[in-house]
Amino acid sequence: MKLAESTLSPAALRRLAPWLLLAAAVLLIFHDTAAQMVGIWIRSETFAHAFLVPLIVVWLVWRRRAELARLQPRPAPWLLLPIAAVCVMWLMGTLVGVNTAPQLALVTLVVLSVPALFGLEVARAITFPLLFLFFAVPMGEFLVPGLVQWTADFTVQALQASGVPVYREGNQFVIPTGSWSVVEACSGIRYLIASFMVGTLFAYLNYHSPRRRAVFMLVSLLVPLIANWLRAYMIVMLGHLSGNRLAAGVDHIIYGWVFFGLVIGVMFMIGARWAQADLPLAPEVAAPAARASSAAAQRGVWIVGMGMVGLMLTIQIAFARLDHDHEVSAPPLSLPDTWAGATAVSADGKSLSSWQPGYDNPRTVARRDYRAGEDDFGVWVGYYRDQGYEHKLVSSTHDMVATSKENPWSQTSWGLRILPMAPAPVAVRTGDLRGSASPDAPLAQRLRVWQVYWVGGRFMTDDVHVRLQLAWNRLLGRGDDSAVIFVFTPLPTTPDKAATELADRKLERFTAGALPQLAQLLAHASRAP
Repeated sequence: MKLAESTLSPAALRRLAPWLLLAAAVLLIFHDTAAQMVGIWIRSETFAHAFLVPLIVVWLVWRRRAELARLQPRPAPWLLLPIAAVCVMWLMGTLVGVNTAPQLALVTLVVLSVPALFGLEVARAITFPLLFLFFAVPMGEFLVPGLVQWTADFTVQALQASGVPVYREGNQFVIPTGSWSVVEACSGIRYLIASFMVGTLFAYLNYHSPRRRAVFMLVSLLVPLIANWLRAYMIVMLGHLSGNRLAAGVDHIIYGWVFFGLVIGVMFMIGARWAQADLPLAPEVAAPAARASSAAAQRGVWIVGMGMVGLMLTIQIAFARLDHDHEVSAPPLSLPDTWAGATAVSADGKSLSSWQPGYDNPRTVARRDYRAGEDDFGVWVGYYRDQGYEHKLVSSTHDMVATSKENPWSQTSWGLRILPMAPAPVAVRTGDLRGSASPDAPLAQRLRVWQVYWVGGRFMTDDVHVRLQLAWNRLLGRGDDSAVIFVFTPLPTTPDKAATELADRKLERFTAGALPQLAQLLAHASRAP
């Protein structure tokens, strides 16, 4: 074809060569981050679609090849400033083991390399393919708790509107024919991400109006969200009306995907009714003056490319200096015998509760039960040091209750409480937990739990604040020693608001006296080699 010949000419390949080498350099310099992304694509069904993203991007760019062949590369050296900021974002995210930040930085570097080398005019011609590349970043799991909550809310309300009596605790509820639980698999995150990606591509290919594209992209977000709520309600109703013979086990997963497929198919059929005709194709052969590449522009492309490589290598050297290899140690940490007017309960083979927080791989764990008069308290401390992707304080998978089908514990409420302390108040997360009967924990199967972080001598609650503080401490050479602290007390078998408030007052007295002493213990542990 004449177009293919003109587009794939030796001159065109020479213009493309600097970017191909630069893209390879980005992936090579940040190969660990790239490998982590691909690893998530492989093991997570939620992000398996990401394997298609690079192929789709190449195809979308190829469709614009005639227009791109007419454009003159004009490197933009000023983009090295935002590129440097993105490199710093990669460094900060990597230092604290936050997967999403370095992965976003990696894709952003690939995207920015195009306007940096070839100019804004070229980037504008392929803006959508460049932005579409961000679908390769495996992010969105932070939405799961909210999606689970919304699904549970809708399902319970729909059941009640259908005349089915419901007793609910958290994301678990009981109806006359059985018990149901809205778990992560019911969040609809897979439907949501897949629908939004395909819907965005559909809107780009079928509409030219920015308004139509935006509307259809919004629809591709709302439809799977509502469809997932209806799916959950229908599955529970099928089980209820059939005496749990239908929609049980694997059946409800199959029914869910069939229903989702039908809904998305209808969405695209309706969207196709408003499809706009294709715009005229760009001329196949450009004018010789437009195709000629000046030697100065080509030199500028190589200079900007080398500058970008220099920035990436510099940030890698900085990371190597901050993350030099050394022997990882587990600092000693033991809780005292007496604490805030409470005395440690002697070990007799039984504990206040069988509950364990859903925090993985701390370097050191300290756990002890206390009694003050007739009140029982438990303390659990997970200490983190030399944090990375396998050992990190803050993670999207960390919670008061570990997400496991075999875990007998579930969280039935969430909240935040301000603990008055000197010199400043401390915010703590609160939660009610419910556990099934266990011979190892006869005293409490319902707990009121408080949680707070300790980072470099400060108590914190917000995950983002904690991550920024950890990264800042490491940049200043202070290390990343930190801990998560849980303090808990039993609740009655059938707790009410008054019982919860009473438990909070008990925890407030105990925690206000215990935290200063615990801060000293943690500071001492941070100084241990």
